[in-house]
Amino acid sequence: MIAPSVAQGATGRPPLARLSFFFPAHNEEANLAGLVDEALAVLPRLAEAFEIIIVNDGSRDATGQIADELTAASPGIVRAVHHDTNRGYGAALRSGFAAARHDVIAFTDGDRQFRVEDLGRVLDRLRASDSPDVVAGYRISRADPLLRTVYARIYRLANRIFFGLRLRDVDCACKAFRRPALSGIRVESGGAFFSAELLIKLGAAGRTIVEVGVPHHPRTAGNPTGARPSVVLRAVRDFWALRLRLWAAPRSALSRGTAILAEGGG
Repeated sequence: MIAPSVAQGATGRPPLARLSFFFPAHNEEANLAGLVDEALAVLPRLAEAFEIIIVNDGSRDATGQIADELTAASPGIVRAVHHDTNRGYGAALRSGFAAARHDVIAFTDGDRQFRVEDLGRVLDRLRASDSPDVVAGYRISRADPLLRTVYARIYRLANRIFFGLRLRDVDCACKAFRRPALSGIRVESGGAFFSAELLIKLGAAGRTIVEVGVPHHPRTAGNPTGARPSVVLRAVRDFWALRLRLWAAPRSALSRGTAILAEGGG
């Protein structure tokens, strides 16, 4: 169930008790240390206890080494999960969810196009009186190249038509989830369709999803990969695989995939 969109800022509510914050990183050596430093500065205002999880998705640059150095510099707070090879964006998100240990789980991307400070908007909405299960950010003004913006508009329309997913920004990488809402949810896609599939299955399970506007900033370092033909084709394949399975056998389709939460996690 998707509630109407809400755009709001911080409300001054008390911090969360426990927060897991993670981000995928593929060849983000130029962004990694700055993002972790930013999170270490901001998250104490957002949560009484928190962890920062770096998911190194088979980077070929120094991302893995830097992630380990940052972990060693803040033991017990910063952790790194490493993929030996590049498994894809969805697989990196899956690893982040599986590694998370706290009551609220939030993520952004490793490219620093979202500010950790703006997670405050998302977390404020999560703690509003209607207690939504999921808060999905939407980019107030998208700071991406034209090609990616066009892809995004087509993709949003396709998700609305074929899945009834009425979100204005399905793939915005600024989201927060209550851990219980993820219980029993399984996702197949390991690519760019992961976020959409997760939201589709959360909606089908009766979870409440709301939106809040967040700023989006231009990438200043590193190279984007989301518009690569191989990434787009994989998303199209996963999109139609789920749609056809839902038409053929809805209950079976919704139960396919890997559990979002690690077995015994919580």
